[in-house]
Amino acid sequence: MRIRIENLDKIYNNGKQALSKVNLDINQGMFGLLGPNGAGKSSLMRILVTLMQPTNGKITFDNFDLNKDRGEIRKLLGYLPQDFRFFTKLKTWEFLNYAAELAGVKEKKVRLQKVDEWLDKVGLFDVRERNANKLSGGMKRRLGIAQALIGEPKVIVVDEPTTGLDPEERIRFRNILSELSQQDVIIILSTHIVGDISSVCHNLALLNNGTVGFKGSPEQLINNTRGHVWKVNTSGIEYEMLKEKYAIISTIPSEEGWEVQLVGDSLDIENAVLIEPNLEHAYVYFMEYLTNKNEF
Repeated sequence: MRIRIENLDKIYNNGKQALSKVNLDINQGMFGLLGPNGAGKSSLMRILVTLMQPTNGKITFDNFDLNKDRGEIRKLLGYLPQDFRFFTKLKTWEFLNYAAELAGVKEKKVRLQKVDEWLDKVGLFDVRERNANKLSGGMKRRLGIAQALIGEPKVIVVDEPTTGLDPEERIRFRNILSELSQQDVIIILSTHIVGDISSVCHNLALLNNGTVGFKGSPEQLINNTRGHVWKVNTSGIEYEMLKEKYAIISTIPSEEGWEVQLVGDSLDIENAVLIEPNLEHAYVYFMEYLTNKNEF
């Protein structure tokens, strides 16, 4: 399975351009789409799952053209939207049973077995008889994850999937996706949370203001940031100056005042020390520093 996106534009009726000349190749495995809120990620996700028409451009799923073969492409998809909703009068197992039937699992015995399996995987088996609208926020997200995956889709699109999940639930979700990514599937994970990408995705794209600023592996992104991440021990007055000139990653109180990590091309500060970047450093460098310099 391969998804190819070519010269994709999306312009809304009010004239806002959400996407501009987006070009991406997405192959089997986990693909991360990282960017701030408002970057155009949800617009791209909604186009991919056939809920929205692009203004220009072409998208193919193997030999299926999104503009011509929408019905065939829908059969391949599992989708968890950012704003996940369901029928409130259904019990948790009833909703998942309904989702499985919509996904093409027609045989009742098989379907009910899958419902129990997925309720167990996402940690909802003990509340299977509870009305779905009575679940906590995190439980509702887990139910959304289960409905996206229960039909064994070939393309799984999840938009901000860990919103409302506590750390334990987030780890559970990432483990589920990691297991699925070993199969012949494409998983597109759209998020603004760097940690969701760093631990599970081998390829990613950075989206900002509707354009792709980077595409490649997390390691390549980190390599591009080497020589631009600094640690400085500073006092209060100098710290205020640093905040005005540089993108601050973290601030930790120290005996001298503050231990600050920041990104920049060069620092004219005596005690500034280059440090090894991680994906969070790389993300901030590309999204804030290069964007402000109009190099994105």
